[in-house]
Amino acid sequence: MEMAALAKEVIGNRVPLIVGTVAIRLEDSIQMAETAAKIGADAILVGSPPYSVPTEQENALNVLAIDRAADLPIMLYNYPGRMGIDMGAEFLDRVGRSRNICAIKESSGDINRVHLLARHYPHIQMSCGMDDQALEFFAWGARSWVCAGSNFLPAEHIALWRACAVEGDFTKGRRIMSAMMPLMRVLEQGGKFIQCVKHGYEMSGHHAGPPRPPLRALNKDDKRQLEQVVRVLKRTIAEIEAGAHA
Repeated sequence: MEMAALAKEVIGNRVPLIVGTVAIRLEDSIQMAETAAKIGADAILVGSPPYSVPTEQENALNVLAIDRAADLPIMLYNYPGRMGIDMGAEFLDRVGRSRNICAIKESSGDINRVHLLARHYPHIQMSCGMDDQALEFFAWGARSWVCAGSNFLPAEHIALWRACAVEGDFTKGRRIMSAMMPLMRVLEQGGKFIQCVKHGYEMSGHHAGPPRPPLRALNKDDKRQLEQVVRVLKRTIAEIEAGAHA
């Protein structure tokens, strides 16, 4: 709650603030939702409660209770790999009746989910939550992308979003996505996703600090590999952008 309030203080009204509410207990999620409303957040991110593995009906009731507590626009967060359950059709049918359910960050990795959301739930904006599928998400109508790599490579991630979601140039988008795939592989290798993002942020000239235990920082070889991938990626995408402008 302190971090959310600090974020709002720093951001002000320059950009929208979305506050995460994911917790095992409903009481804790409601407390975060109420805090989000109190500090003037623009929306909340609502995921499934981890570890408890509720049914789709229980999960939907959980979301609707959080919705009532905040009465703010909601981006759902479907990440079964971390939460243990999927936000399936029964869940979506129930929560989709709320006017506050605006979007879903889809991080299942299942491309069939992209098809399901695009065809059967077009009123819920689909946002890419699986970095190596960004091109496919945009092709199916997604107009946003919640991506960790943008913390240290914002221009390059925006280049892909602009090419696909704004310009509709999927030929250019495929070239940019191809240049980004080595980064996607490095980020996902060996479960060192958070560590890579933190080191990437340090590479961009900002202080990120070490990951919290039990995670450990990257070793020298992992750092060199990430640094090499980033160098090539930035150069390649800069060339693609320069060629497009020419």
